[in-house]
Amino acid sequence: MPLAHRHRGTDPNPFVVTSRRYCLPNFDWDYRNFVCFWRHMQLKTHFGLVSQIRGTDSARLSTINDPHTSRRKISSCHQNQGIWDIFRRAPFGSYALVLRAGEVSAPQSVPAHIECPPHAVTGEPQPGPAEPEMKAAWQIKAMREACTFAAQIQAAVGCSIKAGMTTDDIDVLVHRCSVEGGGYPSPLNYLGFPKSVCTSVNNVACHGIPDDRVLVDGDIVSVDVTVYYKGHHGDCCETYMVGEVDAVGQHLVHAARRCRDDAIAICGPGVPFTAIGCKVEDVAEQEKVTVVPCFVGHGIGYYFHGPPDIYHSYNDYPGMMEPGMTFTIEPIVAQGRPDVTILEDGWTAVMNDNGRAAQFEHTVLITEDGHEILTQLPGS
Repeated sequence: MPLAHRHRGTDPNPFVVTSRRYCLPNFDWDYRNFVCFWRHMQLKTHFGLVSQIRGTDSARLSTINDPHTSRRKISSCHQNQGIWDIFRRAPFGSYALVLRAGEVSAPQSVPAHIECPPHAVTGEPQPGPAEPEMKAAWQIKAMREACTFAAQIQAAVGCSIKAGMTTDDIDVLVHRCSVEGGGYPSPLNYLGFPKSVCTSVNNVACHGIPDDRVLVDGDIVSVDVTVYYKGHHGDCCETYMVGEVDAVGQHLVHAARRCRDDAIAICGPGVPFTAIGCKVEDVAEQEKVTVVPCFVGHGIGYYFHGPPDIYHSYNDYPGMMEPGMTFTIEPIVAQGRPDVTILEDGWTAVMNDNGRAAQFEHTVLITEDGHEILTQLPGS
């Protein structure tokens, strides 16, 4: 699952909250400022609480009263575009927009015999190491087991997903598979997240909370599965096409998968972490899609998130890959602009221009002579 980062500055609250969105103050952006900004971003929450990363653009958000609750929720977002943006805009296709969160059912219970991470009780993430960890043989063995388990759960989702089921049905399936196999669904109660999996439909970039929304023909949905098993986390994400998806939607899903796979292909000892972002950007440009840069991959092990940070955009993050390191590669790509807004639930990140987004993720181990994809089942 992707991390979200925020600027570290002297202002203790660098985000300005307006119109139920998070945004940054305007800066004069040049390349140096941009690189420095991303370099000094810091984790705020696991699933993306940061927001909308914008330059001098602004957005207008309209709200309506939700008939099911007294809360006010964002219903639409209209992006102000310049004249050249209008000419460059490509058709996004035909699909159902997600404009507000649905009804969320109560969290599911976990049997007492299941080994749980600390956040299951406290809601606070377990601290990771200060530097990227080179794992011992016993740790790598445990990571293989946890990641294989996560991949098996993901495969069960892929076999079951169809039009007519709700995203809450996906949550029930993932939770059941996790606990029946002796694992704990890692997202549950992580910083208060109320569900066991993230489900992000169409114009939702990531961290969608499963609810009563029914999947319909033509949807694309990203399902981000993480499981805690034998003291370690395994993390993977797939984007599924429900029924007949239009050609531009199919292209987006293909491009997202290629961004992940081509980035993994270059991994090995001595490769700088920056190479991942360069490769993802290169592939995205070839495929004519846009990288959503404010969500990044992460180191993983007994901790859910730790170093290194894996940027999927151009960056100057220091360090090189070494044998024994495990981390996720999980680019999110979009049809249009990269700007996102967090809905009032505090988690769901939606694209400002209402374009669709897609994400694929694997957990990767760096070996002596290359890499191993830990969340890839044999023969898949």
